[in-house]
Amino acid sequence: MTMNPIELKGALEAIIYAADEPATLDQIANAVGEEKSVVRVALDEMIAGYAGEDRGMEIRGVAGGYRFYTKPQHHDVVRRFIKSLRPPLRLTMPALETLAVISYRQPVTGPEIQEIRGVNVSGVLKTLLEKRLVVTAGRKAVVGKPILYRTSKEFLMRFGLSDLGELPSLKEFEQLARAALGSDEGVAPVEPEVAFANEAETSNIANPPETASAADPATDPSVEASQPGESIAREISSSEDSQTETQTDQKLAESAS
Repeated sequence: MTMNPIELKGALEAIIYAADEPATLDQIANAVGEEKSVVRVALDEMIAGYAGEDRGMEIRGVAGGYRFYTKPQHHDVVRRFIKSLRPPLRLTMPALETLAVISYRQPVTGPEIQEIRGVNVSGVLKTLLEKRLVVTAGRKAVVGKPILYRTSKEFLMRFGLSDLGELPSLKEFEQLARAALGSDEGVAPVEPEVAFANEAETSNIANPPETASAADPATDPSVEASQPGESIAREISSSEDSQTETQTDQKLAESAS
């Protein structure tokens, strides 16, 4: 079956519009019965045509295929319309953090995610699976064979990504953070651990302990380290106790007389 350029573009437009997921080049070529090179040329012309200012939509390559998207300048209008139809997809901060870990470390297991975040992530993983942002990717060949997780096509479509290579790097994240702050003011510098170690060694040399048997929280694990101000609080408490005992003794003496 051979189509003229106008018929071909109309068929491509209909396929991309009707597809629930991004239509791949192979799928489109098989559907219209044309060579992939011919279809690719027609798609490039359509993408250029939809890029005009008079069009409210554009054809974008995402997740290995093609799909219609509204243009950024119309997002506010479309957002208001969508909100009137159904509740938008919302993710909590723990869900976003877990999704970020999976995005950059995939495939990754639940225990590995939990180790990075420091909290139980079973409930969050269930939510991400229900929203189809994350899918299982088999099991890891270790003891217990934990399930591996990776991002899905739905994730790419939701975030408008063609592939995972378009995810911002850590360096780009740092640049975005500095741009948001405007400057380094208010950001505490990270002091190297070596400086603290050298300072501690110098302090020990200048002020050696009086006796080897003295209990030191820094060297004796059985001694609990005091928090700042704790010794002062103990002294105040001890002074108040002594004063109370003195007043009680005086009252007993007056009663006896």
